Amino acid sequence: MAALTQEKCVACRADAPHVTEGDIAELHPEVSEWKLITEEGIRKLDRVFRFPNFVQALAFTHSVGDLAEAEGHHPRLVTEWGRVAVTWWTHKIRDLHRNDFIMAAKTDQLYQEHSQAKG
Repeated sequence: MAALTQEKCVACRADAPHVTEGDIAELHPEVSEWKLITEEGIRKLDRVFRFPNFVQALAFTHSVGDLAEAEGHHPRLVTEWGRVAVTWWTHKIRDLHRNDFIMAAKTDQLYQEHSQAKG
């Protein structure tokens, strides 16, 4: 994960390369808590983060939002009492890109920071 968290998202165009099965085999172990899902034919990374209350879930949501703005890459965020579901994919290519794995790793890092701050 450390290597991915040091990378920056690159601007994507509609013709940007999708990750290959080989790329996924290399990158997914670095963000192994994330599920590979397919919705409406689009591959995505999905993870639910758990919190003891709504306030902490909302604070994490805001941190992920700040990260997304800084990187120019935005997830689907669903915040509920005690949990935040985060889903990454690259909208322009309607598939997964290396950026999504970078952002998943950075989201994991944020979660660790939030857990340590509250723990």
